[in-house]
Amino acid sequence: MAGNTFGKNFTITTFGESHGKAVGVILDGCPPMVELSVEDVQTELNRRRPGQSKVSTPRDESDKVEIYSGIFEGKTTGTPIMMMVFNKNQMSRDYDAVKSLFRPGHADFTYYSKYGMRDHRGGGRSSARETIGRVCAGAVAKKVLDRTGTKITAYVTQVGPHKAQKRDLEVIEDNIIRTCDLDAAVKMEEYIIAAKETGDSVGAIVEVLVQGVPVGIGEPVFDRLNAKIAHAIMSIPAVKGIEFGSGFEAVLMRGSDHNDEMTKYGFLSNNAGGTLGGMASGQDLVFRFVVKPASSITIPKKGIDIYGNEKEIITEGRHDPCVAPRVVPVAEAMTSIVLVDLIMEDKAIAHYFK
Repeated sequence: MAGNTFGKNFTITTFGESHGKAVGVILDGCPPMVELSVEDVQTELNRRRPGQSKVSTPRDESDKVEIYSGIFEGKTTGTPIMMMVFNKNQMSRDYDAVKSLFRPGHADFTYYSKYGMRDHRGGGRSSARETIGRVCAGAVAKKVLDRTGTKITAYVTQVGPHKAQKRDLEVIEDNIIRTCDLDAAVKMEEYIIAAKETGDSVGAIVEVLVQGVPVGIGEPVFDRLNAKIAHAIMSIPAVKGIEFGSGFEAVLMRGSDHNDEMTKYGFLSNNAGGTLGGMASGQDLVFRFVVKPASSITIPKKGIDIYGNEKEIITEGRHDPCVAPRVVPVAEAMTSIVLVDLIMEDKAIAHYFK
């Protein structure tokens, strides 16, 4: 299957299925002499793992990572890094009822149409469990970015109609929603739980803030920083849209308002979101993306089977009523991978990684 590799210089290839033996990643192009431990990777995986709160799937997985290559005496060697997590808590029988059905909102129909078969257990390769490999690789990318002083922080800004009114980066890991506003977290949590109790799910918006991006990162014309970020984020399951800076609010603005004026002391605004001409301007890189309500719900919906017969479908199993809290570390990982890849593309390795 093509399409499983991302990146040009710092490349990742993920593998595995939701109910297969294991999932993981092969990372190639990592610079040597980067200090890296299993704990560095495990810390990030713990933020993504299932069963961590009442607003996530109850699937009980420790997601313990094992590193099989590319590390020697606590440092990267410059050779491919292979990391893997074994699946332990599969309940494949939960999916027997949909073995021959195409569930609405899922990739069942397209996978079957393209390949003539599909792994129906938990969505197989289309499952968000694939993102474990991304988070593993992102942990390595973050260690590389430490040398540039670049910091990436993602957080939930909206769940359903409930919006964060404050942006306090210190409280993100202090609430199960991973929002930047503790007051809003209460209403967000209540909204998710209410949907969960009825067998339904809800959507959300996640914002990503990147501080300390080296000026000029990004390549014209097709490898613009914002274009590469958009590619990376839109490849995450459930993501349906992305905006940078003022984003779609620009439709209400005029050029005289939207232009980010410059003085000798810096920019006066950041409507562009941290890029100019697709290259980092030195301002904070700011973007937001929306995740749809999870498609796996227990409310009966119309679908068809592999023979084209209409069926009423209920998706059994263990699922997230809102994917946003667990997508936060995935977004940070993909952003980290893009930045390292483009820094290397900028042929600045000698400066940034010395």
